[in-house]
Amino acid sequence: MAAEKVTDVTRRRRGASPDDGAGRTAGPPGFPDYNAPVALDVETQPASAVQLRIDWGIVARHVLRSRLLDEVEEAELAPAGEVPYQFSARGHELAQVLLAQHLTHPHDAATVYYRSRPFLMACGLTPTEALAAGMGRTGSPSEGRDVGVVFSMPPRGDPSGMRSAMRSAGPTVLPASGDVGAQFTPAAGWAQAITYRTRVLGESAWSGALAVALGGDGSVATNGFWSALTIATTLRLPLLFFIEDNGYGLSVPSILQTPGGDIARNLESFAGLLVLSGSGSEPEAAAALIGRAVEHVRTDGPCLLRLTVPRLSGHTFVDNQAYKSTAEREGEARRDPLPALAAHLPPEVWQSLNDEAANEVRNAVEMARALPVPMGDATRHLFFEGRLQYVGGSASEGPPRQAGDSLPPARDPTRRLNLIEAVRLVLEEELATNPRCLVFGEDVGVKGGVHGATAGMQAKFGAGRVFDTSLSEEGIIGRAIGMALAGLLPVPEIQFRKYADPATESINDAGTLRWRTAGKFAAPMVVRIPVGHGKRIGDPWHSVTGEAIFAHTLGWRLAFPSNAADAAGLLRSALRGQDPVMFFEHRALLDAPDARRPDPGPGHTLPFGQAALLTDGDSLTLITWGAMVYPALAAAARHPGRVEVLDLRTIVPWDREAVLTSVRKTGRCLVVHEDTLTGGFAGEILAVVTAEAFTALDAPPRRLTTPDCPTPYSAELMAEVLPNAESIDAAIAELLAF
Repeated sequence: MAAEKVTDVTRRRRGASPDDGAGRTAGPPGFPDYNAPVALDVETQPASAVQLRIDWGIVARHVLRSRLLDEVEEAELAPAGEVPYQFSARGHELAQVLLAQHLTHPHDAATVYYRSRPFLMACGLTPTEALAAGMGRTGSPSEGRDVGVVFSMPPRGDPSGMRSAMRSAGPTVLPASGDVGAQFTPAAGWAQAITYRTRVLGESAWSGALAVALGGDGSVATNGFWSALTIATTLRLPLLFFIEDNGYGLSVPSILQTPGGDIARNLESFAGLLVLSGSGSEPEAAAALIGRAVEHVRTDGPCLLRLTVPRLSGHTFVDNQAYKSTAEREGEARRDPLPALAAHLPPEVWQSLNDEAANEVRNAVEMARALPVPMGDATRHLFFEGRLQYVGGSASEGPPRQAGDSLPPARDPTRRLNLIEAVRLVLEEELATNPRCLVFGEDVGVKGGVHGATAGMQAKFGAGRVFDTSLSEEGIIGRAIGMALAGLLPVPEIQFRKYADPATESINDAGTLRWRTAGKFAAPMVVRIPVGHGKRIGDPWHSVTGEAIFAHTLGWRLAFPSNAADAAGLLRSALRGQDPVMFFEHRALLDAPDARRPDPGPGHTLPFGQAALLTDGDSLTLITWGAMVYPALAAAARHPGRVEVLDLRTIVPWDREAVLTSVRKTGRCLVVHEDTLTGGFAGEILAVVTAEAFTALDAPPRRLTTPDCPTPYSAELMAEVLPNAESIDAAIAELLAF
């Protein structure tokens, strides 16, 4: 094997000094070991230092099956319309198959992208399943719900039975995203779950596991990549960034993705990261680099491995690569890994493997064609339906609570709680009884949260369970996905509603994850977000509610309590559920006297989708939620016995029956919310009322909201735009007089 020089930039432990030589100090006492101080070494080693046992026959079998699948799709199935959306992996096969041979730990996991099918097949995906995915048939990983190359797969052994000493079981392949770069932060979350389960929970079965994120050179320009890189290096996580650099992101050359087109060179000085780079077309060199990278990640922390590979086909079937010169395409053809791989086997063995793969692929085509087209269940699996997912959530592994655990001692039922106190008590109870629960976000650790919801929790439960994060909402939500899939219960905090916007990609992915995998995977979590204006002031950045956007975000439940008791009951139900939940805490209500309630006790729960009837009336139904409940009640009190006030309490699901029953009784309907007018959730409610209770109406249904403008900073301007008791009273009077 020829020795290939690679630059190795990594951080190695140098004692226990509180300062790492770069001006940073060690984390707070009790913080997990993966944040220990380290010092910088730079060294150069030959890649041949890592000796591997590779069964080239098995590697060739997987590579050939993948290559022949691509060729039959490109030549036959895609032109005929049987595979309408085809992404070829020709040229990428060798590197991916070699990687798969190393993922033998039962808790290894991988996040993949649209060109990762060779890796999936080397991990156990059958050719029939692969083709069924592209054809949109039953029997594919998504059961026809997702693009054919957007994969997920619970762990399985090599179905061929041809196991080498290096191949005993497959990794968990986390549900892929169709968004470039979205694979990195969930991989970081799984990697952090490995360290948590090993070092905090003491689960030795997780020791030595790793996470790997596969991506192309275009993905290194994304938010997700840089966020995951920060998480992995600052926490020294067992995460491998496996970058397959084919020189192009669709038609855009890699020099526009990273300076000079070489992410490895650009990251040579990145602290805490081993950086390796080489060819993914040369079998022995690629095997040595991959082996070294995996070994390093399992024992010493994160690594970025960049392997150059040719992209022998277009980005998709319809891409003719006209943007490449003839010389460039000829050069790519010369770097095809198949001839070099064939040289590792006797010609007759190679031919036999090729013939076997051709027969297997041809049989798989016919088997996939015979599979039924999925019908009749397209709307299923958006939410938990009673059957637990195979992967994800603490319940999928059995009850997470420790033997002998019970509810916390009863508290004084006469004590009145602020809303923020109720939230804090429920979180502390969950942390005390569920060792797989983690609370994290910006400033939630030592500071205790900018609103005080986590005050004292880090000191009580340790920095491994209540911890601060880097300033990246994409990183907060993306890592929560990976943690949830690894069997933990993440409870991240986003400081303010508008700050959730950078995490939109991960939020959308988390919501549809169960649906996209036909119920096989799920990522239950509870995302707490303070929302709305403050008691005395607002502004365009910290005063957003925006619940209508999340109501339209598929797969998420949304709670919006107006008082301490409801907050406690809904939060506890959210923590016990199997779906991702957005939990809104209105800033103006956190310590407001109106929102205080007697302590409902440690067992109090509230079901989602059950509105609260706050006042009885016979002439008008007023529907509201959050901070608007109290001006609505003040306005209704001016019309005794006439206005029925409903507090929805949850937006997804919302209590349609309670609303319709009340409107049919009163004949009038007014919806009040703090969110802006156009596209606000009031429009959804009024559409349902109009469609299903039209004949009961005695007046046109109406909404009263903040007009279409941001919340102003000036208290006087803010008062002009927010609904208040006077404006609500005027709307009530107008409807009653109709």
